[in-house]
Amino acid sequence: MRTLVVGAGVSGLAAARLARSLGNEVVVFDRDPAAVASIAAEFPTASGDWSAELLDRTDRLVVSPGVPERAPEIRDALAIGLPVISEIELAASVVDAPLVAVTGTNGKTTVTALIADMLIAGGLKAVATGNIGTAFSDVATEAWDVVVVEVSSFQLRFVDRFHPRVAVLLNIAEDHLDWHGTLSAYSAAKANIFKNQESDDVLIYDIDDPGAAAAVAAAPSRLVPISGLHVPAGGVGPDGDHLVVGEASVALGDVRGSAFLADQAAAAAAAREFGVAPAAIEQALSDFRPEAHRRTRVGEWDGIAWIDDSKATNPHAALAAVADYPSVILIAGGRNKRLDLSPLARAATVKHIVAIGEAAAELVAAVESPKRASRAGSMGEAIELAAAVAEAGDTVLLAPGCASFDMFTDYGERGDRFAEAVLGHHARAGS
Repeated sequence: MRTLVVGAGVSGLAAARLARSLGNEVVVFDRDPAAVASIAAEFPTASGDWSAELLDRTDRLVVSPGVPERAPEIRDALAIGLPVISEIELAASVVDAPLVAVTGTNGKTTVTALIADMLIAGGLKAVATGNIGTAFSDVATEAWDVVVVEVSSFQLRFVDRFHPRVAVLLNIAEDHLDWHGTLSAYSAAKANIFKNQESDDVLIYDIDDPGAAAAVAAAPSRLVPISGLHVPAGGVGPDGDHLVVGEASVALGDVRGSAFLADQAAAAAAAREFGVAPAAIEQALSDFRPEAHRRTRVGEWDGIAWIDDSKATNPHAALAAVADYPSVILIAGGRNKRLDLSPLARAATVKHIVAIGEAAAELVAAVESPKRASRAGSMGEAIELAAAVAEAGDTVLLAPGCASFDMFTDYGERGDRFAEAVLGHHARAGS
């Protein structure tokens, strides 16, 4: 079999290595010549402008998440009936262990990592893989008790037989419309997580999220609802300082907020499906700390808290963060992904928006009163403007609702620059 891998990033190269180990003849294509230069000695490669001639004698395409379905590489392959699959489909075809697959507009990485932590605490050999960083194809041939895979809508768009024993659908809201084109196409891709499940498989979903609740109505699997606000009938959710998981009640750790509580409930529900004891779940919850740039507290000065939620790269995530604070100076903006940013301007707890990046004008225009918005040309200026309007009891929150690529290399750099500017401002102010 001849496999053409499109995209020479982390998942593409992992797919190429796995396909070769399966006896495939492998060619790797990337439009960027630099991306394939370092692997030219390992694989036949092609780069530059796409040519349909690359499909000659090709039996299938394995496509990387960064390649949109409207790209000519994919369009040409589909036009001639050539199978197009994602890297997670390839990896799932060889893995022996049962799969837990996690998707959603927001919270995927947190839940994937936390499920793996709970499984390991329960004595199982488990791994967190997929969109979380380590490519699924790099671990698919190893011996595991359970494999936990974070899967994006890009990866789910091109699956065929991908079949998780437990699927987790956290939420569905507008995101990546620049890739999928429409919300319905994006939602359909997310719903592929359960399309091959059967009645004895499990689908965990957030009952409070309209997008997830609507999507699971068509699922063939057993539904387990979760919530970050209450204990749903037959599901998992918080009750005071505890998380109710079936007949068990486990103590929550220090991380609160409805979005994080929903993440913890989803992880606990998945862990219980594999027999993890309540004590092991409780230990994982006690140890749980969100990864960087997810409502990370930079500090508090003069009664004003400064919070880095740079990972909030869409309005859904930004609004979830805003809702957890009573009075917010919101730093938002960046590269819009064809999403409606106006809900950020209308959020009840936002008293002032400092708009940055390419979407700054769009955000400022959405604010009803010009006194509630200002525009900054840099992160440093944004901090100065926020500090000028913030009062004791306010939270200055970086929750951009947009991608970072107009001003920064990624959301991590954006969050780092925020923290540096905040600390620098207060060092200069002597506070």
